[in-house]
Amino acid sequence: MADRVPSLQARDKLAFLLSLVPWLMDHDGATVTEAAEHFGMTPEQIREAVRLIAVSGVPGETDSYQHEDLFDIDWDAFEERDEIQLTHLVAIDDAPRFSAREAAALIAGLQYLASLPENAGSATLAGLTGKLSAGASAAPAAVGASADPAIASALALIREAVERGVQLDLVYLNASGEKERRNVDPLRVESFDDDWYLRGWCHLRGAVRTFRLDRISETRITDLPIEHRASEVRLPDRLFEPSPQDLEVTIDIEPSAMPLIADFIPDGATTEQEGDRVRTTLRVSHYHGLKRLATRMSGVMTVVGPDSAREAIVAWARAGADRYREASR
Repeated sequence: MADRVPSLQARDKLAFLLSLVPWLMDHDGATVTEAAEHFGMTPEQIREAVRLIAVSGVPGETDSYQHEDLFDIDWDAFEERDEIQLTHLVAIDDAPRFSAREAAALIAGLQYLASLPENAGSATLAGLTGKLSAGASAAPAAVGASADPAIASALALIREAVERGVQLDLVYLNASGEKERRNVDPLRVESFDDDWYLRGWCHLRGAVRTFRLDRISETRITDLPIEHRASEVRLPDRLFEPSPQDLEVTIDIEPSAMPLIADFIPDGATTEQEGDRVRTTLRVSHYHGLKRLATRMSGVMTVVGPDSAREAIVAWARAGADRYREASR
């Protein structure tokens, strides 16, 4: 004889009913047996709960219960085939929902997270994406947080290396414009604005290094097992860590834009008010990165010094203007 499942206390019964209704909404037509197996209850306890749901609801404007104010089920299916089909829902359908645009934005964020190697195959992210798609007030537009094809290819290789626990062999174009072959234990992938970076243990340098994906080439997966894991290595909080070779640059920037360049501001850097802007110091590994940063912060950031930094920005802007004029001819 099967063990009898003890009756539920009032608090447990309420928690069970609050869980049962959403489950039935997601499993329309489930049988009493299936529900009992899922919740670890007896079939009779499930039947009792379903009968209770069918006389539950929210009173209308007259503070009395009318038919449309109560849950309802397909009684024929329930009594003849032991199937549970909710035919009328109350209150739940009135709950606030994400708009199609809000859901699309959140789905794009989830797709970005799913693209990271450490989240490969995440059932949780896939489930959240499905719920957002189904629960929005209207069908979300098709979105995708896709990268450049070369970046997407590199991300796929990094993900595979992480899953297999092996090193990557790659060629990296460093800040001095020199190509070096590196063996790297992949630890983490991060993005900053439109750029993607690999944080990994570099066997050539014997330390954690940051590699920009668009400077990586000839990437291949090796059979060498990784020697360092993310849980075993201290990864700096900042994406860009200062080094003795960094270049110091003085800038004026809008106060509201300061958080956007926080990773470039070294500890102890002074800030002072210059009119309606803030003057501070950045540390960059090379002027090429500074030019890209200045382009993104156009209109809100001005390079003040040194002269070599200003000249690099001016030359960059003139080259861009020349190419624009040539393209317009």
